Amino acid sequence: MVEVREWSRADTVRLLRVPTAADDKYSRGVVAVRTGSNAYPGAAVLGVEAAWRTGAGYVRYVGEGRAADAVIARRPETVAAPDVGRTRVDAWVIGSGTDAANRTADEERMLRELLAGSIPVVVDAGALDLAIGATAPLLVTPHAGEFARLRETLGLNPAGSGDRAADAAETADALDAAVLLKGATTLIASPDGDVRAVSSAPAWLSTAGAGDVLAGVLGALIASRPDLPPADSAAAGAWLHGHAATLASGAGTGPGHPIVALDVAEAMPAAIEDLLS
Repeated sequence: MVEVREWSRADTVRLLRVPTAADDKYSRGVVAVRTGSNAYPGAAVLGVEAAWRTGAGYVRYVGEGRAADAVIARRPETVAAPDVGRTRVDAWVIGSGTDAANRTADEERMLRELLAGSIPVVVDAGALDLAIGATAPLLVTPHAGEFARLRETLGLNPAGSGDRAADAAETADALDAAVLLKGATTLIASPDGDVRAVSSAPAWLSTAGAGDVLAGVLGALIASRPDLPPADSAAAGAWLHGHAATLASGAGTGPGHPIVALDVAEAMPAAIEDLLS
């Protein structure tokens, strides 16, 4: 049986990086986001918004079409272009709001280049099928259905063993990457077998787009602390994501109320302030 450690508020506070007078936009972390599509432009908006709200110093959106237009309309600070040019990147976020079945050959080539590089990559949704064999430091973020498909592709039992922690650890080992398995209790497994559990989120967080926000949060935290293992940044990001949802929904002082994903991103600064106060 796999030992699981409950991730705490104190663990999260310890990993947050507070900028100093010596920082600039680059040293605070540069996040490049390649998510969304003409069919799902909102995923790009949510991920970019979350990266900014979590404290990234610089966010680049790499894409065109409706998604790029929507990102700039919502967050004009973002630099949007088909590539990053000469900009240094500290973390990539890919896959949210995309569909592997509709991926072009050029898109697949670019994603595979990222996954073969040295920059950490948060891999979500429509890019999960490309994670196998990647050499970049990875954090994959499947929900239950995506997790089953990923396991099947890895040659593992897609139904699992009935023990989510053991299955997450087995998948991380097979993939040689950190795995964040979403759920009411989110599990983060690292390839060395460590499993962390995060249960800070209210049930109101079960809403469309919440995963897109989480991906942006994770990208910002990884970019700000390149010295940390991806699994530690993932656990901190999942805890912070849940705490922001608690503040947005009012669930900390009562039953709370419905929220949408953008509410969670907008509550992120307050969640960080609360942790640091």
